[in-house]
Amino acid sequence: MKLVVAGGSGFLGGPLCESWAEDGHDVRMLTRALPAGESRHDPGTGVPGVTRVGWRPDGTVGQTTAAIEGAAAVINLAGESVASGRWTPARKQALRDSRILSTRTLAAAIRAAANPPRTFISGSAIGYYGAHDRAALTEASPAGSGFLARLCVDWEVEAQHAAGPLVRVVLLRTGIVLERGGGALTKIMLPFRFFAGGAMGSGRQYVSWIHRIDWMEMVRWLVETPEIAGPVNATAPHPVTNAELAHALGRALHRPAFVPAPAFALRIVLGEMAESIITGQRVLPSRALGAGFHFRYPEIDIAFRGMFGD
Repeated sequence: MKLVVAGGSGFLGGPLCESWAEDGHDVRMLTRALPAGESRHDPGTGVPGVTRVGWRPDGTVGQTTAAIEGAAAVINLAGESVASGRWTPARKQALRDSRILSTRTLAAAIRAAANPPRTFISGSAIGYYGAHDRAALTEASPAGSGFLARLCVDWEVEAQHAAGPLVRVVLLRTGIVLERGGGALTKIMLPFRFFAGGAMGSGRQYVSWIHRIDWMEMVRWLVETPEIAGPVNATAPHPVTNAELAHALGRALHRPAFVPAPAFALRIVLGEMAESIITGQRVLPSRALGAGFHFRYPEIDIAFRGMFGD
């Protein structure tokens, strides 16, 4: 099976591509590190393994159609990290462009393909729902307000342009992905290493998280579940408050969790980005659960035991 992954070299895409290659699939990883259309096989990934293919995610088709022609699925994970740097006007524009233009390129390439992929899984985020208190949010919940919500709405609109009689579009609204070797958890863990860990802000805001293994398995499951289209929440079934997350992490690391990071300090350090941390979202994976997806790590203590041991 040929699978194309845009953004395949990152924290999520890298292990996803490796898992498919280990199963003997033909994985094409779209990268800006090569000239458009040029391909290079990754040594050590087997045959057919992982092949890097150059592309230009600038909103135009370019040579991307040739890369996705005949693929079973295209997975769109392209986009700069929202957690890197303060949200200055220039930074917000870069976050937006890296998502909108790459998705526009992929959607246009899929429409232009003579043999298009049957499935287009396009990354989105639970930021779609905006800031909420304790209300449970499902895929049926409306979009919220704020920068992240507006970005996610526009991002998903671009992805939907790929839909057609032969192509289903899945909008993967991902929460906080946890794994000890990277992502958000490495930043959350740092204060605990110095016995200074604790909740952020009030601690009462919800954190909708997912173990990286569950995230990978959900993507693979979605490729193989043709009846599912539209939004899917990639979050664990048991979100926790920020304080509960801190205490669970403290237990896993054998560290105290009683030094909170005040909301005003987060705003000083992070600027507008702090609002996405101070205000939470209680997001539930209703569609995945309803369709029979099984989580290996449904609860935060189980997830941390899997990462750090007993």
